[in-house]
Amino acid sequence: MACALLLGAAHPLAAQGSDPTALSLYYRAVGEHFSVPAAEILILSEWRLPPEEIPVVLWMARRAGISPDAVVALRQAGRDWSDVAARYRVNASAFHVVLDGNGGSLAHAYESYRGRPAGEWSSIQLDDGEIVGLVNLGVLADILRASPAALLQTRDRTGSWVDAFRTLSRR
Repeated sequence: MACALLLGAAHPLAAQGSDPTALSLYYRAVGEHFSVPAAEILILSEWRLPPEEIPVVLWMARRAGISPDAVVALRQAGRDWSDVAARYRVNASAFHVVLDGNGGSLAHAYESYRGRPAGEWSSIQLDDGEIVGLVNLGVLADILRASPAALLQTRDRTGSWVDAFRTLSRR
């Protein structure tokens, strides 16, 4: 628990709009999901990445078989998530999460997927927000064992993945 509180204290929350407890729980759940020690999550949070990008760092590192530090270095150098993904041959088909219903804040991405056969998804160009959203949707749906549709609805209502996680983890 002390480690979770430490994680929450590592990132300035006033600008984020999330409370320290919610952020600590989010970091802990993401770390456990990726089997990453709390100390490494703390280090990632000190890089001043938005909290919702930490799952993307870990997801991309695992998918590409590289260290999270290598992913962070590319982001710190100003690379977009789509550039990082392309560098490691991760295309839009890898980000897809099956979603029944409305695409909400990810409607543009889901229209792109629905507009072409699955064999052509690799040519879809996703922006940073879509990549962050799709990774969080998949990771948090898995952690919470929640339907992606319910999770996305909650995220759109609360305004952040951290707050959506907090809301749904209370149920």
